[in-house]
Amino acid sequence: MIYKKLFFPIGGGEELEERLYGAFLIAKYFGVKLDVLQSRLKSRIEMVDSMNLPKDIQKSIDEVLESQYKEKDEEFKGLVNKVIDDVSIDNSLIDLKIKEGIRSSLVEENSKYCDLVVAAAPPSGITTATFETAVLKSGKPVIMFPRIMRKFSFDSVIIGWNNSPEVSKALTSSIEILKLAKKVKIVSSSEYAKDGKQLGEIIDYLALHDIKASYEIVKTTRIPGQGLLNAAVDGNFDLIVAGAFGHKGLKELMFGGTTRYLLENSTIPVFLSH
Repeated sequence: MIYKKLFFPIGGGEELEERLYGAFLIAKYFGVKLDVLQSRLKSRIEMVDSMNLPKDIQKSIDEVLESQYKEKDEEFKGLVNKVIDDVSIDNSLIDLKIKEGIRSSLVEENSKYCDLVVAAAPPSGITTATFETAVLKSGKPVIMFPRIMRKFSFDSVIIGWNNSPEVSKALTSSIEILKLAKKVKIVSSSEYAKDGKQLGEIIDYLALHDIKASYEIVKTTRIPGQGLLNAAVDGNFDLIVAGAFGHKGLKELMFGGTTRYLLENSTIPVFLSH
């Protein structure tokens, strides 16, 4: 396996423990180091500064805020240690970093120093600045996993093909994963593979990497992304490989539609490349 280091940015909100659990499962499966980044914006409230309070009062406010920050940091560290035990992963593989600053900027910067980004699906399927940054600005492939995930593998992988440069890059980026899979299947629609010839070329390309794959032209629905997810669920696949692209951020995926359906409905991890 060529992967040596994964990167996982995590914010606050609901299902914090569950998201850590999913990311640690992935790191355990690969058996590699996982950098966990939690970021926070630490500063005094501007209104307090503008009030021109005496220095001793400002100092007292700073001390209270600092105490609260430390308390939250220790609470989060305790949660990380709990999940390490729950997942039974070697704690030497988990490197927790808590940094101050704008989250999207920190994610963009720190995601440069890894082989693969892992990111929890955004809540309610609505992409956040952090999620879009991880996918669009890291320059790395991304595994998006469901916010609640209790097992992870890629024994069977389905590839959604729409003839775009993005999915072509995702295909190549996932080669090392595909090599380890027991079953690989490419699905497309008649819009992108009318006669199957192109899919046959992909089969031949993967064969050069000792990857045995099959293909199927599936029917799409009026709901973009539904055809791909239906095929993945019906075939009991562990991982979806797709290209991520869009005019305004992460908006389109597979068969020319939006990612919203997959983000809202997929219970299967998705390997993305932009």
